[in-house]
Amino acid sequence: MTVTLSDILRQSTAALAEALALPLAEARLEAQVLLCRALNQPRAYLAGHDRDPLLPEPAAIFTALFERRLKGEPVAYILGEREFFSLNFKVTPDVLIPRPETELLVELTLARLPAGQPCQVLDLGTGSGAVAIAMAHHRPKAEVLAVDQSAAALAIARENARRLGAGNLRFAQGDWYGALAEEKFDLIVSNPPYIAATDPHLAQGDLRFEPAAALAAGSDGLDDIRVIVQGAPAHLNPSGWLLFEHGYDQAEACRQLLAQAGFSNISSSHDLAGIARVTHGQFVAQI
Repeated sequence: MTVTLSDILRQSTAALAEALALPLAEARLEAQVLLCRALNQPRAYLAGHDRDPLLPEPAAIFTALFERRLKGEPVAYILGEREFFSLNFKVTPDVLIPRPETELLVELTLARLPAGQPCQVLDLGTGSGAVAIAMAHHRPKAEVLAVDQSAAALAIARENARRLGAGNLRFAQGDWYGALAEEKFDLIVSNPPYIAATDPHLAQGDLRFEPAAALAAGSDGLDDIRVIVQGAPAHLNPSGWLLFEHGYDQAEACRQLLAQAGFSNISSSHDLAGIARVTHGQFVAQI
């Protein structure tokens, strides 16, 4: 009996939904993406070829990809890529998978970086380089420094920068501000680890496969954010901004940390789900 593309999509959608407790729409999307990788075709191809047979070679490729996903491995790691801010990034298990909610961090950052004007920007904990490269791409006059403590992550970020033509971007390896000496910036941005070390979600879903050092930060998830906030004044130019992503229930604590460190114009911004996702403040040096 011939198995068509429609057949395999129906079967794999049901299997993913059951095995990973996914909504049917999400399971179907994942099945389509994996099948299209096996076929080496765009998703639009499926609409006009749903009755085509699944030939042996792409069937073998799809089976291998599908079995990895059934075991819970994130689709981004299976495919080796993830789109972020309309750019396609290489991702591996050495880096956090870029997420749509982090695009808010980039949008808020770009709003504080006038187009066409030179500026100095620091991205702390760059991972795949998604935030830094998106900023560099949209603000070509900016000089962006991306820092990460992981040599493996920096290798991925450098490769992404080369592929995406981010020439106004440089890299440094170090623990937060440790590699910076006395450099100062007009803006500091970060998507740091912010999950509590005991959070059960770390043992669930995609998080099981992502680097723990990029996810967890102490008993309340704020250890790294404290370091970032406390160290920022020494590396900000007058009236410079600090923006960082955090957990769904951490906005108030983050605003308090900024206030204690002497920041002004402190507020939190909400993502599309209505969650306070990014907190920001401006540092006005005391004369």
